[in-house]
Amino acid sequence: MEFEKNLSAGYLVNHLARMFERALAERIRPLGITPGVFPALLELWAGDGLTQKDLVNRLDIEQATIANTLARMERDGLIRRERDQADGRVQRVWLTERGRSLRNPATQAADGVNRDMLASFSCEEQQRLIELMGQLVDTAHRQRTPAGKPGPV
Repeated sequence: MEFEKNLSAGYLVNHLARMFERALAERIRPLGITPGVFPALLELWAGDGLTQKDLVNRLDIEQATIANTLARMERDGLIRRERDQADGRVQRVWLTERGRSLRNPATQAADGVNRDMLASFSCEEQQRLIELMGQLVDTAHRQRTPAGKPGPV
């Protein structure tokens, strides 16, 4: 049996994600941010003062990746890091005024990308697609072992 990429959910999701990312990049570039920092910003806009470990867990990414992302965000004036007052070994990540000020324009840009990319679907189809993608994310999380390694597929 030959692999057919256009019948592969994994291939199609990956391809679509790249297309969404490119469209988002175009819209947020004038704001001075990139798609790579956008997920961390979303988490911080929802609750400022997270730790690096919090971000690793919430974004489901590697420690080294978030460390590099936070370094870029700090360099670009989006965040500042401060030692936790209760535990000096922990650093908390706080948005700067600049980081906070980008919330509305950046999320409006993301909403615009979603609107444009899903325009060929009815409202009901859009809701169903989002529900199905959420189920896929939940399933993928459940299939991971406690050590964070992929489980059997």
